[in-house]
Amino acid sequence: MAEEDKFDVAVVGAGPAGMMAAGIAASLGQKVVLIEKNSELGKKLLLTGNGKCNLTNAEFSLRELASHYNNGEFLFRAFSVFGPKETIEFFEELGIETRVERNKKVFPISGNAEEVLSALRKHLSGNKVKIIFNSEVVDIIKKGNKIEKLVAGGKGIIAKKYIFSTGGSSYPLTGSNGAGYRLIEKLGHTIVKPIPALCPISIKQEWEKKLQGISLKDIKITVICNQKKELSRVGEILFTHFGLSGPTVLDISGKVGDLLEGHEVKVRIDFFPLINQEQLFKNFNSVLTKSPSKTIKNVLSTFVPERLAEVLLAVLKINGDRIANSISKIERGAVAKILKNFEIGVKDILGFEQAMVTRGGVSVKEIDHKTMKSKIINNLFFAGEIIDIDGTTGGFNLQECWSTGYLAGKNARS
Repeated sequence: MAEEDKFDVAVVGAGPAGMMAAGIAASLGQKVVLIEKNSELGKKLLLTGNGKCNLTNAEFSLRELASHYNNGEFLFRAFSVFGPKETIEFFEELGIETRVERNKKVFPISGNAEEVLSALRKHLSGNKVKIIFNSEVVDIIKKGNKIEKLVAGGKGIIAKKYIFSTGGSSYPLTGSNGAGYRLIEKLGHTIVKPIPALCPISIKQEWEKKLQGISLKDIKITVICNQKKELSRVGEILFTHFGLSGPTVLDISGKVGDLLEGHEVKVRIDFFPLINQEQLFKNFNSVLTKSPSKTIKNVLSTFVPERLAEVLLAVLKINGDRIANSISKIERGAVAKILKNFEIGVKDILGFEQAMVTRGGVSVKEIDHKTMKSKIINNLFFAGEIIDIDGTTGGFNLQECWSTGYLAGKNARS
């Protein structure tokens, strides 16, 4: 074995978490190798924030920050050591000026993910991290409860400590295809079943194409499973040719995916969450009274987009061409009710090709939350999406990568 194949730390996977872990470990004096199956760094990073790179979220309350994640309590330590504030400062030191946009989303001022990736490349280079491209780890050799070496690119790579940051199964074309799970499972770790998260939802109704392209803000969406309310979110939704998308839908999709295992799931949309049904009835009735000769479709179109008005009336079996003064009190009440309680049957969540992140992965019960060290393998650490943690939209998933990557890199020292 050549001397250059021996390192203090070997990091597998050059996504956001892996680049952070490798850079931090090297900055602390470790001889580090970063192993990447692709021919370039950070392919997935370039997709974040629609290419603008939503670096983090300027939520500085630790408890509120953790509430945005599945298994968020596991991240308390990581966030207290390297949270959004430290992340912003870290990138500013690398020359990336940032700005805070709507919903506390933090972006580079340039709005260019490539600039962020370039800064990380320089950070790795400046700390003398050796990068091996086009090299996939195909086997792990262990003795007892320690890894002895990795097999990648036709040769062995020996290190004192190993950090796995191979990502999940989302966006598989970027190389994030779940292969890391199989390797880690062979070491004795439990892999919580990976499912797509932050992905659109397909619905059972046949009118979805009629609403394609309609985007609505400040809408409340509630997930219903077996007649029981599971969670609610208020925000933006987008109707598509297959169903529902938009930030609020993406945020609930992981939970919907969990519930779909053997259950009937619906989503209930409230188009006017700031007023109750009684007040909405009065508002609707008032407009009808003032416009007695208008069609019911035209009147309802002053409350919601016309195509949506047509679908709602069709669901209620009310002819949209009827004039306002012919609509009974019961029918007016039904319109007010459906505006507050529009139920849609969920068919499925779209697959990993459409998912931004993965729900599932290495069980947090088997990782020390203070160090990101495996509780099973003495010289193994984890960082990023490979862990069973996923967050809502808005920079939270990248923050998890930075925080766990920092903690793993800091603690994987000889």
